[in-house]
Amino acid sequence: MENFLILRLLDLFKPVFLKMGVEYKTMRRILQVKLTMDQRRKPTVFSQSMKKKDKPEKNEFFKSLWIYGFFGLMLIPFLFLKDNYLFQVSILFSIFMFIIMTTLISDFSSVLLDLRDKSVLDTKPVKSKTVSMAKLLHVTIYMLYITLATTLIPLVVSVIFKGILFSGLLLVSFALADIFIIAFTALLYLFILRYFDGEKLKDIINYVQIALSIGIMIGYQVVARSFELVNLDYQLEFAWWQLLLPPMWFAGLFDVLLGGSRSFGNLLLTLFAVLGPVVSIFLYVKMIPDFERNLQKLTAQTGKKKASSKWKVFRSMPFLISKEELPFFRFTRIMMKNERDFKLKVYPSLGFAVVVPFVFMFNSYSMMSFEEFAASRSYLTIYSVMLVIPMSVIMLAHSGSYKGSWIYQVAPVKSLGLINKAALKAFLFQLFLPLFLLVSIMFSFLFGLRILDDLIAVFLAALIYTLLCYLAGERELAFSQPFDAVKQSGDIKVFLLFLIIPLFVGLHFLALKVPFGVIGYGVLLLVLNLVLWKRLK
Repeated sequence: MENFLILRLLDLFKPVFLKMGVEYKTMRRILQVKLTMDQRRKPTVFSQSMKKKDKPEKNEFFKSLWIYGFFGLMLIPFLFLKDNYLFQVSILFSIFMFIIMTTLISDFSSVLLDLRDKSVLDTKPVKSKTVSMAKLLHVTIYMLYITLATTLIPLVVSVIFKGILFSGLLLVSFALADIFIIAFTALLYLFILRYFDGEKLKDIINYVQIALSIGIMIGYQVVARSFELVNLDYQLEFAWWQLLLPPMWFAGLFDVLLGGSRSFGNLLLTLFAVLGPVVSIFLYVKMIPDFERNLQKLTAQTGKKKASSKWKVFRSMPFLISKEELPFFRFTRIMMKNERDFKLKVYPSLGFAVVVPFVFMFNSYSMMSFEEFAASRSYLTIYSVMLVIPMSVIMLAHSGSYKGSWIYQVAPVKSLGLINKAALKAFLFQLFLPLFLLVSIMFSFLFGLRILDDLIAVFLAALIYTLLCYLAGERELAFSQPFDAVKQSGDIKVFLLFLIIPLFVGLHFLALKVPFGVIGYGVLLLVLNLVLWKRLK
């Protein structure tokens, strides 16, 4: 196996791990195996993916790092704000921690909660602390790569324009923020694992991930609005609740070390910036045995659930779901409900989709009175609910039980495309429609029933957008691919598909300029839907 550079660097810290009671040699070997396996592309069931089998094995993760470099460009403008470190650094770290934590929740939670290696390692004389440390370092290594990709260009810019001291402190703060995010997430999972078990635990973890996603988004908004703009000066009065916002810890650190501030509030924030990551990682290391013991609960089955008969209502709607599609429609709904990895990757984005329209809307609300706001066209921000669609449609093709997809080949269907058509409809009914209805009801309270035709037009646009996302993808059969294959091009595709949403907003905005334009726009979308969904095979 390859002796990775990151492992050779890790060897420098060998005495630290030994002092912590970790079997370093064993942990290094486990990590080496994990990193080697990350480079392997698992075989898929169907032949269309075999065209790449002769290519050398490469870790597709590294190909996706450029997107984080692109995200990192957003940090650069905040380096050139006036020397108000509290404002500058808190906003910068809000964005940075938002990117890192959402990536950790959506892509690496499954690694932290992975049980697959237990069947191998539990039969060997290996301490649970060693296994958990290997797992933690496995996640940390990838977080490190993502952090470097996100911050490399801003760090180079800061060296040139802000000096070595500022850049050095920025680098150390990024590292501390990374440690805090990983340890905090692990401790949160540990807390849930201790008090719940079995299927309920899996559901609660998903709910926590959604709540975390929403919390991060709201936290970012709170940080941005903690400052009042007075005569172009950003002013902040210290309050206790600012201690609950980690980005402000690092802002306090900069203000004390570089800005020369010695106020009680900033000193307290500085203390939290240093102690927060150290204490959280110390606590996690201490509680590793407890974490591993409770992790076993994820394999527990807590009784059989009563079969739901809700799906039978769709039998009475053949114009929506044909008789041939109905079994696959039901199958997809069950898979989306029970597939833990699918929920880990998709459900957090559902939380975002609920919050994002209100975030955009709040920005415009802050610049006008409520009467002006209610009469405005800010309700078009509801289009941002569609952000949940690309990733969900891509994830529909993936499953932890993908090897079972051979059953499609023997299923009595005229066209295998029928399976994907049913899966897309199941996604729209199971996940998107409840989400859209929830946001629509809240928007109706704010803007009145005058926007009813607009909401219908947005939903019809979402149906077309779902089809576009599917057609832009690989069109693999539902749940027929391993989750490892997602990283091949998933992030790039999702980003490009996001760019279609403003086009729908633009068309809707133009329709508003014409009398009965929205009704005409809705009719056009309805006809397009009928044609496109009928042609999908």
